[in-house]
Amino acid sequence: MAWILLATTGQFINAVVAIIDKYIVSDQKVSIRPFVYAFYSCLLTGAWVAVYLLGFLPMSDVLHIPTYKNVQAPTLIVVSLSLLAAYTFFMALVSMYDALRQADASDVMPVIGAVSVLASFGMSYYFLDSRLSQNFIIGIIVLSFGTFLVSHTRFNYKVTLITLHSGIFFAFHYITMKGLFQETSFDDGFFWSRIAFVGFTLSLLMVPAYLDKVRNQTTNTTKNTGFLILLAKILAGVAAFMLLKATDWGDVTVVQALDGLKYVFIIIIAVLFAKFLPKSATDKQSDRKVIARKLLYVVIITIGFVVLFL
Repeated sequence: MAWILLATTGQFINAVVAIIDKYIVSDQKVSIRPFVYAFYSCLLTGAWVAVYLLGFLPMSDVLHIPTYKNVQAPTLIVVSLSLLAAYTFFMALVSMYDALRQADASDVMPVIGAVSVLASFGMSYYFLDSRLSQNFIIGIIVLSFGTFLVSHTRFNYKVTLITLHSGIFFAFHYITMKGLFQETSFDDGFFWSRIAFVGFTLSLLMVPAYLDKVRNQTTNTTKNTGFLILLAKILAGVAAFMLLKATDWGDVTVVQALDGLKYVFIIIIAVLFAKFLPKSATDKQSDRKVIARKLLYVVIITIGFVVLFL
């Protein structure tokens, strides 16, 4: 069950990233467009091929660090799956950042996670012939129910659509990555998917309208904002690596189900560090009734998490 612990740690880091992302896309002083932020997010994600340099260190095999020795010339299937992984991740990010710009992170993230869980369950059953034990299925259902309750339908029609879109495309992304790992090894699949991230992202600059968006936003971005974006993407890269490694070792649907824990961590961070966080990074509603209701949802999510171990 080491992969569950790995996925849990990754979700904690993702909670921190979600709060930073909320600030970046919604604060008027920063105000980065979701498309441009997704562009740089994918581009920086590709930089994680540098992790393969650690494979030359002693004990790298024991620590399961990726190594260039396991990277092979890609087949057409590997290239196709890598590009599909890049495309689905980019589309999911654009919708997620757009939703975060218009609604609270504690509403958006749980719904995206719940939709991703349910979509991953259906896709893994259909595409990957995945079978889960009864306890795992019950745990997934409880986690999904808890994360859906969190939002308590406080979205308008537009936010609902883009949130659902993000959740579905995140599911597509992780299912694609799981299929890539099954087609080849983790080291090989992770390497070529990161290369595909860079190639796909840079290809967007061939479209004049996209090039203007990126160029104009980059020109108007301050150094402090650039540093914050870099920090967020480094953390996101660490979390993504953990989740992908957990996906490789375990079940993709369960890894996605643990996304509900991210909401638990968001609540904890918001309560403990609310005085130190910018208002644009925290929830708009923070009265006792709202907090009590959200804590109830945390209990439901935690029950689902515990069921996974039974």
